[in-house]
Amino acid sequence: MADGMRSISPESDVDVVRRLAHICGLGFTRAAGPADEVGGAPARWVAAPATASAVGAVLRTAADHDLTVVPRGAGTKLDWGAAPTQLDIVLDTGRLAGIHRWSRQEQTVEVGAGTPLRAVQAALGKHGHRLAVDVRSVDATVGGVLATNEVGPLCHRHGTPGDQVMGVSYVDAAGVPTHAGGWAAGESPGYDLARLLCGSYGALGVLVSATLRVRPVPARRLWVSRPVWTPWEMHTLVGEILATPLAPAAIELDLPADLDLSAAPGPPAAPGRPVDSGWAAARRSHSGPPAGSLTILLEGDSAEVTTHAARLRRLLGDRAEATDSPPPWWQRYPFGPDDIALRIAVPVGDLHAAVYALRDAVGAPVPVRGAAGLGVVYAVLPPRTPPHRVAAILAAMRGVLLARDGSCVVVTAPPAVRRSVDLWGALPDLSARRRIKEHFDPYRRLAPGRYPGDS
Repeated sequence: MADGMRSISPESDVDVVRRLAHICGLGFTRAAGPADEVGGAPARWVAAPATASAVGAVLRTAADHDLTVVPRGAGTKLDWGAAPTQLDIVLDTGRLAGIHRWSRQEQTVEVGAGTPLRAVQAALGKHGHRLAVDVRSVDATVGGVLATNEVGPLCHRHGTPGDQVMGVSYVDAAGVPTHAGGWAAGESPGYDLARLLCGSYGALGVLVSATLRVRPVPARRLWVSRPVWTPWEMHTLVGEILATPLAPAAIELDLPADLDLSAAPGPPAAPGRPVDSGWAAARRSHSGPPAGSLTILLEGDSAEVTTHAARLRRLLGDRAEATDSPPPWWQRYPFGPDDIALRIAVPVGDLHAAVYALRDAVGAPVPVRGAAGLGVVYAVLPPRTPPHRVAAILAAMRGVLLARDGSCVVVTAPPAVRRSVDLWGALPDLSARRRIKEHFDPYRRLAPGRYPGDS
């Protein structure tokens, strides 16, 4: 029998199907197929309940038959993180959709977990408002964004999606619909339940709806881009930008794999060395290698944005350009579902050193893209890198980052790699995470193995 599937009797199998069909309706319960796998782990059934009480009934059915449940929105990030150690029921949240309540006075909106994020933005946009959430998974649902706490460029100014949450409605592992809007009693200290569910990969509760902050759409948006060739060059420019009062909405970096970093003076072993004049002259004459890009988003009052853009262009030099639309790579991941993708997080002043260290560990430049102003980027390892090499690269990177208060985690990878390497590395709050999982899901029925530290 395939990994992640538990043998149950035919009688129990029939009873599960019957109960799920009764709860969700015949058209909303079916046998799982290959497209319903989670991180390579196969499922048995897919159920799509339409209400919080129906979600609770699905979870109680799972409890009665000792089955596990993994919630799913649009499925854009089901290949992220660890595969569940067991998977019986995929709980599809697509019917838990809609804008339930929008308070202009409180500047909040309550949205069903299965609502596509872009549908929420379109509805709010008609009235000059938006969520300050611009994730790179364009088809993602609100529940999926919160369950993974997925960030986009606007995280630089507004924080993570979890920072936008004012409250959530969810169903706990026992099948009880619950609301969380702040601190609630639990093990000491209390748990901020709404925040805990963000980034939990559905392993602490099934999100039904969320209440989020709403913000006015800025009058003007302008993207200022400047070509860059080396991590050191990026580091210097980002430092100069952050030292100004310009307060950009985002600072994003794109360094393609075909950058010839070995041609740049200042080898990775000494990344603090500035680029010499010969290299700078080669770049000005367009004879250097293909360029990456550092792009800064400015938002706000039209006159203010125009003034700030002019100041930023003077700071960045004559190669900087301002446009009313983002570059093609903006708000896109540098990886696909079959790639080995890493997320590197480090204090922003050490980001260049981390990129150089990754190049050393891999033995070649790799694509890097992400929030240069926050020190959080995504990198893609070469295709078909074997598991033992991935493990060696992770060990080298984590050794370097340990002294810099950084981290390197595997976002997604083929099943063979996923099963063979430590996806998360050392988690400083591992014991706390295990206590949280034990408190909210003592029988490990919700996405077992998916929660960081739950292994």
